[in-house]
Amino acid sequence: MEYQASKIPAEHNGLMLADPLVFGFWKVPNNICADACYNAIKAGYRRLDCACDYGNEKEVGEGLTRAFKDGLCKREDIFVTGKLWNTYHKKEHVPLALARTLQDLQLDYLDEYLIHFPITMEFVPFEQKYPPEWHNMEGKMVVLNHDIGETWKAMEDLHKEGKCKEIGICNFSTQLLRQLLSSCSIRPSTLQIELHPENSQKRLARFAQEQGMRVTSFSIFGATSYHELGNTSQSLLKNEIVVGIAKSKSKTPAQVLVRWSIQRGTLPLCKSSKAERMVENRDVFDFYLTESDMGEIDGLNCNRRFNDPGDFCEAFFGTYCPIYE
Repeated sequence: MEYQASKIPAEHNGLMLADPLVFGFWKVPNNICADACYNAIKAGYRRLDCACDYGNEKEVGEGLTRAFKDGLCKREDIFVTGKLWNTYHKKEHVPLALARTLQDLQLDYLDEYLIHFPITMEFVPFEQKYPPEWHNMEGKMVVLNHDIGETWKAMEDLHKEGKCKEIGICNFSTQLLRQLLSSCSIRPSTLQIELHPENSQKRLARFAQEQGMRVTSFSIFGATSYHELGNTSQSLLKNEIVVGIAKSKSKTPAQVLVRWSIQRGTLPLCKSSKAERMVENRDVFDFYLTESDMGEIDGLNCNRRFNDPGDFCEAFFGTYCPIYE
């Protein structure tokens, strides 16, 4: 089973037909973020995944501006994704949130704008705290009852104005996705979800793909990204099955996991502050995982989530906020 670009829906600039790899900026420290952005583009990444909540869009913008100035690429060569944060779901706040993101990134438009979570929280004024994170000025996480359809309508308006070429969603369930598809005027382009061998989400990924959406996979190395947040689960990079397959291919475990994601027809989201690792994670197009390899890795699934508001919101903010069963 090999990667077939034709199975991934084309974006407005056709980029993903040529390159399914995404570079992400979650937890990239501000003091190195501009260089990380510049080096990622230099290493060949042409899709960049950003978010207001990551708190480093201004630095990403600096890296982008330098890359354009130095001739590494043109604006039309880069596919930039941004995300609408939970505190900006009211229709009057959606355009303000995008305007701030564009200002920080030093761009006139986004290629893609995604709803970050299907969670609506109390608005926090930009001048008081930005990014607003998960709590208000009193340190409380306040969840509001809100029709996500209203938020989507505001996203559609931004698309019609040309401020974002495509619009999509993150962390939606199958049922919530069905609801959105039944009422929207502009269908979502992308579903971004936590997807790795221990949380393969086959049904959700298949449903989204059959609806003509691209599926972007975050946390493709499983627990690895969460170790610095206190999670002690074993990294998939050390899993004996993954390590064994990597040895048989003369590749690294990380490359095997990236390849697994690609061969499922999803777009793997990678992140590293080290230039050599950026290049290594892209070196995945000269080998294939056999059906047996894919089956062994698929067998690791245990529906293990590491990014679950139903767990961390109560633990850190005292608010029980499940979005998954």
